[in-house]
Amino acid sequence: MNSINFLDKIVDREHLAEPLKKLRALGPVVFTNGVFDVLHKGHVTYLAQAREQGASLVLGLNSDKSAARLGKGPDRPLNKQEDRASVLAALESISLVTYFDEDTPLELIQKILPDVLVKGGDYDMDTLQEAKFVRSYGGVAKALSFVSGYSTTKLVEKIRST
Repeated sequence: MNSINFLDKIVDREHLAEPLKKLRALGPVVFTNGVFDVLHKGHVTYLAQAREQGASLVLGLNSDKSAARLGKGPDRPLNKQEDRASVLAALESISLVTYFDEDTPLELIQKILPDVLVKGGDYDMDTLQEAKFVRSYGGVAKALSFVSGYSTTKLVEKIRST
């Protein structure tokens, strides 16, 4: 059995065309995005469920600059984008990881044109421009059930309080 180097699953936005072509040949491409600063059970459960929505899962990872603008704290993200991407790429559920610097992944989604857009259950899909865009060309946009009891912010607060 050939061993895949998981770091090969990390691809800059400018080099997505060929890997996306290969993924499309396998079937529906699913897209999700996030910061994934300190990976926990809620994240990996969500990502496994997202992958089940199609043949492959492309993850748009907030760059460090994009993540810092989300207001989760002055020192967030704790882990640099390259480290977060490496951990995510090692997951079986992830087919490809790429970065985005914008406040939302809309521009990245416009480049990828996924068959399915997936977000966590804490999002109202009808208010997201990304969801409207994906639906505009016949794609599916849906929220998966939120995995309750897991929060990176709460985990960081717990670590700091001990």
